[in-house]
Amino acid sequence: MARHRYAYFPGCVTLGSAREVQDAMDGLARILDIELVPLKGASCCGAGVMKQANWELQIALNARTFAQAEAQGLDVLTPCASCQGNMSEDFMRLTDDEALRERVNEQLEAISGIRFEGTMRMRHLLHVLVDDIGLDVVATKVKNPIDFPVAGYYGAPMQQEGACGDDDVYDPQYFEQLIEVLGGSAVNYDGRTQSVGFPGLLAEEGSALRMTAAVISDAKSEGAMVMASACPLSHINLDTYQVKAGRVSGEDTDLPVIHLPELVAWALGHDKSRLAYLKTRVLVMGD
Repeated sequence: MARHRYAYFPGCVTLGSAREVQDAMDGLARILDIELVPLKGASCCGAGVMKQANWELQIALNARTFAQAEAQGLDVLTPCASCQGNMSEDFMRLTDDEALRERVNEQLEAISGIRFEGTMRMRHLLHVLVDDIGLDVVATKVKNPIDFPVAGYYGAPMQQEGACGDDDVYDPQYFEQLIEVLGGSAVNYDGRTQSVGFPGLLAEEGSALRMTAAVISDAKSEGAMVMASACPLSHINLDTYQVKAGRVSGEDTDLPVIHLPELVAWALGHDKSRLAYLKTRVLVMGD
C-alpha cells in the first residue's frame, strides 16, 4: 500500500481538455508514493457556475463527493484551484450549518445511501506536496532541476481561509518554496493570486482577456521565462487565450504556461521529452 492515499478528484478540465495534467499526476504520484483512489461517479464541483443558478444542487453534489471519500476514510485531493476553492466553500457551509447538513443528508441517504459527516478534508496538490509529503522529501526526488525563472500562479478561488492549507491567504509562499526546491528561481509578482476572469470569459470576454493579460505581462516583466498554473481552468485563459489577450490589451503576453503537476513531474524525472520541449519553448519565446 502507498504511503499516502487520497480520494482523487481530478476535475472536469483534467478529464476533458487537459489530459496532460492526468499524465503528470500519475507520474508524480508513482515517484512520491501516492495512491490516487478513484471517486467513481463523482460529479462536477460546479466550477463557480452551477451555484449561480442552483446552489442547493451544487452543495448536494459536492456533499455526495465528500461522503464517498469519508466512506473510504480518505481526504479529497484535487490538482485544480477552482475545484479546491469551490468545494472548500461548500464543505465549510455544510459543517457550519447543521440544518443544511441534515437536509442534504436526507437527500443523500434517499438517493445514494450515504451521509456526509465532515470528517474528511479538501486538499489541493500544492498543499499536499508541502504539508503532507514535505519539501525535504520532494527535494530528494529531483532528477531534472527546473533551471529557469518560474512564475507560480495560484488561482484566486483557493486563496481563502480554509482552502489553502497552512499557507498564508494573502501572501502565499508554498508555490515559490516548491519552485525553489525543484531547482527553479521563483518569480515574485503581484498577479500570482489575482483572478484571470474564468468563467467570466463566457460572458465578459474583453474584461477576462484584459485580466489574463495583466497577470501574464506582470509575471514576464518580473523576469519569468515560464508560468506554472495550479488551476487547469485558469490555464485555459493563460495559455489558450494568451495571444488574443495580448491583442485586446496591447500587453506582452508571450510566455509559455504549463500546469503545476507537469512542473513537478518533469523535475522528478517523469517524461523527460516533455521537459525538453518546454525548455525549447522557453528558449524560443524568451526575450
